[in-house]
Amino acid sequence: MTESTQIKRRALAFILTIGALSFFADFTYEGSRSVLGPWLGVLGASAFAISATTGAGELAGYALRLLSGPAADRTGAFWPIIITGYVIQMLSVPAMALVHTWPQAAALLVAERVGKALRNPPRDALLAHAGRRLGGYGWAFGLHEALDQTGALFGPLLVAAVLASKGDYRMAYAALGVPAALNLTLVLVARLTYPRPQELEGEPVDLAGRGLRSDFWIYLAGAALVAAGFADYPLIAFHWHRDGAVGVEWVPILYAIAMAVSGTGSVVFGRLYDRHGLKVLIPLTLASALFAPLVFYGSFGVALAGAAVWGLGMGVHESVIPAALAHRVPATRRASAYGLFTAGYGIAWFAGSVVIGALYQWSILAMVAFCMLCQLAALPLFSRVARAEGTSA
Repeated sequence: MTESTQIKRRALAFILTIGALSFFADFTYEGSRSVLGPWLGVLGASAFAISATTGAGELAGYALRLLSGPAADRTGAFWPIIITGYVIQMLSVPAMALVHTWPQAAALLVAERVGKALRNPPRDALLAHAGRRLGGYGWAFGLHEALDQTGALFGPLLVAAVLASKGDYRMAYAALGVPAALNLTLVLVARLTYPRPQELEGEPVDLAGRGLRSDFWIYLAGAALVAAGFADYPLIAFHWHRDGAVGVEWVPILYAIAMAVSGTGSVVFGRLYDRHGLKVLIPLTLASALFAPLVFYGSFGVALAGAAVWGLGMGVHESVIPAALAHRVPATRRASAYGLFTAGYGIAWFAGSVVIGALYQWSILAMVAFCMLCQLAALPLFSRVARAEGTSA
């Protein structure tokens, strides 16, 4: 076996290890998020409070990446930052079983997002190093996301099983302490097995200059529009629960279906990106914009279709978007770029969540129109970056 083959196998093993780590992380926090809307409603939160709270969580979870990404690049302390993030995030979820008011639950929601903010930029930078060794950023992020979303499938199913048998949200959150403990164990194993995964890339591609290119900012603007028009699942679940379109035991099951679509699609979308470039985002964004009328109108069957389309959009967000970013920044600044990009993405998500929550209480039709128009407005920006990508290829 040649040295190159050995390094490729080690890079693949690293991606699978991080994928397993993400499996248990998503098992935990996506299980929580699948019923977070109804749980906040039970604790007394309004639709606006739910949408604004989840948006605030996303804002904290993305804005703090402005710090964690540059800190990882500057200090090289990728693993300490990643481990700290996982500890905060994994402890916040089972603690939901102990709350008695919706502001307490909201504080834990924000803490969970803060943990994710700390660990994601350095983790994604390490995945990009391994992905280049395998010859495809899209494949690397798609494979990781498939494992990630498999956990996001099982978490809601566990919650659904607990609710179906016990009807107790507190017991459901307590049960999520098991995958949280497994995640924290595995992250320590990964740290010992791969102390410096950034060395997997070998000689990185030297992009001209130290600054970020103009297509980075255009791409960020397009992604921000998509984020602003993407309704949070807790609000969607609250709507189903309020209108009776979906029974309480079906809410986490539909979320599991969305995660299954997201995980399966992420591998396909990643491969398509490696072959065809950023132009694949155009039809995928167009298709995912249809989630809003489907989830907020109609019967159970329409809601089911809407959950699947919503999951398709999530798969695009988590595979193609970070893979495309890796091509556009110097290797030595990837964690910083991921932090900056996702911070802008999160600020747009928060602003959109506030608008969506306010519109929901005034007019569902206006809210649906806002969601669709934001995502459709991103298409010209993605087209422009895709054309520039083709010209420079």
